[in-house]
Amino acid sequence: MMQPAHESDDISDENKLVMQILKTAHTVRSDPDTAEKSIQYALQLAPHNIDAHIGAYRFYFYNQRYSDALQHAQFIIEHSARRMNICIDWQKVLPTDSDFTLKEYVPGLYLQALLAWGFSNIKSGNVSKGREAVVKVIEIDPSDRFNARSILSILDNETSNIL
Repeated sequence: MMQPAHESDDISDENKLVMQILKTAHTVRSDPDTAEKSIQYALQLAPHNIDAHIGAYRFYFYNQRYSDALQHAQFIIEHSARRMNICIDWQKVLPTDSDFTLKEYVPGLYLQALLAWGFSNIKSGNVSKGREAVVKVIEIDPSDRFNARSILSILDNETSNIL
C-alpha cells in the first residue's frame, strides 16, 4: 500500500481521507474501472494533494495509459522541485542544484517522476521530448539508481533499427 508522501506525522484530515480513498483503489486493482473512479474522486476532493497525484500516476503508468500518466508525473516533478527548492522547469535543473544521489524520499521521487514522464512521452509518441527527460535524469543522477541509462540504450537501439 502507498505511504503518504510527506515526512511529518501530523497528517491532515484531507490527506487521511485521500489515503483511505487510494487504499480502496489499491484494493480493487483487479477492477480498473472502480480503481480509476476512486482515484478520480481523490483528485476531485484534493486536486493539489501529492498523494492523489502519485496514486493517479502509478495507476495510469502501470496500466500503460501513458498519455494519462503525463499530467500527474508533471505535477509530481513540480511538487518535488518546490520541496527541494530547485527550478520547477526540469530542463533548467543542474546536477549541482541538489544532491540527487541521496537515498532520500523527495530527490528519489523527483527522479522517478521525471524518468516516468520521459518514458510516458516516449510511449505516447513524443520520443525526442521523452529522450531529453531520460538524458536529464542521467545528467543529474550519475549513480543511475533508476536505470535511466538502460532505457536510453534501449531507445537508441530501437531508433537505430528503425532508421
